[in-house]
Amino acid sequence: MTLISPPTETSFSPPRPQRLVDHFEYGLDAPICLTWELTYACNLSCVHCLSSSGRRDPRELTTAECKAIIDELERMQVFYVNIGGGEPTVRADFWELVDYATAHHVGVKFSTNGVKITPEIAAKLAANDYVDVQISLDGATADVNDRIRGPRSYEMALQAMANLQAAGMTNFKLSVVCTRQNIGQLDEFKSLADRYGAQLRLTRLRPSGRGADVWDELHPLPEQQRELFDWLVAHDGEVLTGDSFFHLSAYGQSLSGLNLCGAGRVVCLIDPVGDVYACPFAIHDEFLAGNVRAPGGFQGVWRTSELFARLRAPQSGGACSSCSFFDSCKGGCMAAKFFTGLPLDGPDPECVQGYGEAALEQRKGDKPKPTGDHSHRTTPPRPRTGMGPVRVTLSRRADLAAPPASACDESPIAGFRPPSPIEGTGRVDAVEDGMST
Repeated sequence: MTLISPPTETSFSPPRPQRLVDHFEYGLDAPICLTWELTYACNLSCVHCLSSSGRRDPRELTTAECKAIIDELERMQVFYVNIGGGEPTVRADFWELVDYATAHHVGVKFSTNGVKITPEIAAKLAANDYVDVQISLDGATADVNDRIRGPRSYEMALQAMANLQAAGMTNFKLSVVCTRQNIGQLDEFKSLADRYGAQLRLTRLRPSGRGADVWDELHPLPEQQRELFDWLVAHDGEVLTGDSFFHLSAYGQSLSGLNLCGAGRVVCLIDPVGDVYACPFAIHDEFLAGNVRAPGGFQGVWRTSELFARLRAPQSGGACSSCSFFDSCKGGCMAAKFFTGLPLDGPDPECVQGYGEAALEQRKGDKPKPTGDHSHRTTPPRPRTGMGPVRVTLSRRADLAAPPASACDESPIAGFRPPSPIEGTGRVDAVEDGMST
């Protein structure tokens, strides 16, 4: 994996990067890690689902096509894939694809609501050193969680964590989307994770997918943003964030991690039908870079997409460039701005300096609608249960002497050592995992 040379323009001569984050301004020739939604099928109908999941798309990539993509990722030396959906475990070939990826040196992290994490599955996962599991939960109590994720989803998630703990798995994550309703439960979430031997991972609510319809009611209030920031600072090194909260750095202290929108630079999304988007939270035609079924495959999209080229070009900062905190927050989240109807070169809607609130009051026109809706029912969303059994093929691979390089545990730059010189070539070495957030 090498650094992509910045655009060559006679009027632009980029300075040599000094900080680690500067090495990613112009992108890499392969993503360090990417999100891959294998299916839109899901047994739940979470009200904030970023991909509006529920029903399977009949155009879904086949098993053979998925394996071909994994082969490509191995050749490109992608560290790992973050598999989601939908509920990825309901795909009949899910475990087969997990096996195939780990056997081809592509690490796997997958997010699940826990529906398929039986004691037998948990035992197989605990015996596999190359897979990381994230159990999704959005309330530390059943009443808070089930209002968002559906009846009995709290019970299902806790049972999955209990099964993983009983199987001896200690490296799984408890993944929480922060909302107005659960910010006051941060300590309870931490206690819950500790009880099951998990690590707490907090992520930001984005107005994506079905989340666009409930963002106004669910996103944390300004005083809760400060409460979250103070809590994260107090628990630095204990809680993972995956670079969700770099907009909070405008309080005056940067949180651990990349603190940069990596869309199209170091991360991207492959959806169930092979469409490639710049960001997992920006599923809209505006951010569609291509399709893996086209000639050139995924590598062709990543390296030749006009959209990605624009994202890797020098950014002016727009309305935020005069703010003294721009260098730390970089204007915030692209997807959050887009789906709330704000300009991409404007402030984040949750800007902690208050510029986002002012921008929201002045916005004109309708907010963009997410592309595609796969919900079981759109009004109101209701959970569905009773998915059939899935064949399990997970096993420890004796032919792998060491786990595949999955250097980015949570932050896309964890373990990254920039090449020397900066414009040099060669594979990015995976070093100690001391930078995960």
